[in-house]
Amino acid sequence: MDHAIQVENLYKSYGNDLILKDLNFHVEIGEIFGILGVNGAGKTTLLECMEGLRKYERGKVSVNGQVGIQLQSASLPACIKPMEAIHLFAKWKKTKVGPSILSALGIDELARKQYCQLSTGQKRRLHLALALIGDPDILFLDEPTAGLDVEGRIALHNQIRRLKELGKTIILASHDMAEIEALCSRIAILNHGCIAFLGTVDELTEEVGTQYNIEIITECGKDDYTVDDIGESLPAILEQYKSKSLTILDIKINRGSFQQHFIEVAKGE
Repeated sequence: MDHAIQVENLYKSYGNDLILKDLNFHVEIGEIFGILGVNGAGKTTLLECMEGLRKYERGKVSVNGQVGIQLQSASLPACIKPMEAIHLFAKWKKTKVGPSILSALGIDELARKQYCQLSTGQKRRLHLALALIGDPDILFLDEPTAGLDVEGRIALHNQIRRLKELGKTIILASHDMAEIEALCSRIAILNHGCIAFLGTVDELTEEVGTQYNIEIITECGKDDYTVDDIGESLPAILEQYKSKSLTILDIKINRGSFQQHFIEVAKGE
């Protein structure tokens, strides 16, 4: 198989509710692939089907390589120590622990702490280390930076980039639009169990169209406008203020954000 993962005609339902509807896409070897969608779009179900954790009714999921999974939440015993968890997972996978990974993720410094004593950022690092045991080819990361502060997010993003440099294929599910935009080579946006968009961030912008947000501040307050063509719209807007003899104190112009484009596609707008 030429791809890391191939999904073909995938269907999944819970009772009478059809959750995934005829999904077809692939993940390239060595890329960071983002899966997005509003709550209830089906992205967690899709991840679990790809990971082999959930059965599906129809279709096919082909995986080319060993898999490591970092779940959104983990249920490790409160009193277990990080290195105890590491050795337990290594024994389960019948492999040895790579000291370079533990050092890079800073697991050694947590040796004397129990799981319940770890901060959110330290738990995320431990979860990633557990997913990396056995040197998997493909990593599934579900909301890896949820609950982290800015410093923790930056540190984990750097780790993810280093893993990509090592040739790992990474499937990333996240609600953080800045995270997806900064890390992912391509993205898939789900809408009610269907793929509403598949491609790069730039291709999403081209498909949706770039809108401009204009903010005008006068002595009477602030007004916001959303326009498609700033060259035609801005002069007309300014003329309105001139006709009303309103003094403009400030003008701010921004291009439409990735988050705005995502919302338009994810909600079918």
